[in-house]
Amino acid sequence: MTQIQFSVSAIADLQRLRDFIAVNSEEAAARVALRIRESIATLALYPAKGRPVNDLEGVRELIAGNYVIRYLYENEERIVILRVWHGKEYRDS
Repeated sequence: MTQIQFSVSAIADLQRLRDFIAVNSEEAAARVALRIRESIATLALYPAKGRPVNDLEGVRELIAGNYVIRYLYENEERIVILRVWHGKEYRDS
């Protein structure tokens, strides 16, 4: 089974998203966090599930509801979650 690791940026993204949602609803924040975690967990079985990102070798994107999970598919043994953001959110990377 493929090992999933998280970059420092991805961990910060997940915390930022959860904190932002939790201001209005802890329950909604928990639901979103669960959905994202479940989507990421599917990558252990289906690592090539996401679509390739143009001009970034080995980098793929997985859509989880309104959220984008960008990850590096190194090989069958290792995936690194690079970034996570809301689809309407501005991002510079």
